[in-house]
Amino acid sequence: MNIVSAQPRNTKDKLYNPIYNPIPLPQISEITDKLTTKDIPTGQGGFARDYTIQLQKGDNIAIDLSSENFDSIITVLSPDGSTLAENDDGPDGSSNSLLFTRIIETGTYIVRVRSFGETGVGTFKLKVTKLSPVK
Repeated sequence: MNIVSAQPRNTKDKLYNPIYNPIPLPQISEITDKLTTKDIPTGQGGFARDYTIQLQKGDNIAIDLSSENFDSIITVLSPDGSTLAENDDGPDGSSNSLLFTRIIETGTYIVRVRSFGETGVGTFKLKVTKLSPVK
């Protein structure tokens, strides 16, 4: 498990943007991080944190987002910025999120972690898994 540093990142990074600076995710990862009031305001009283991940056409991915502190929503944005997939509540009836999607274009995707409405901030676990077909 990796611990991810909070936004904003080092100003020596040539991609640094003090207004918007998503955090790179390892290809296959499980991280623990914290949503704070210094993250992206959603306009609904909550906050969001963005991560980038490189994905290939044909990849099938599962994204699991859980938090004991807030009602989570997971969104995947395609390279053109459009919403590819989104999930609010997982199939177990909890306020955690579970999303499955197939990638249709190779590129850099955004995985957005956010809290529902004004449900707050706090620690969360994010797991991105590339699924393999059963043989």
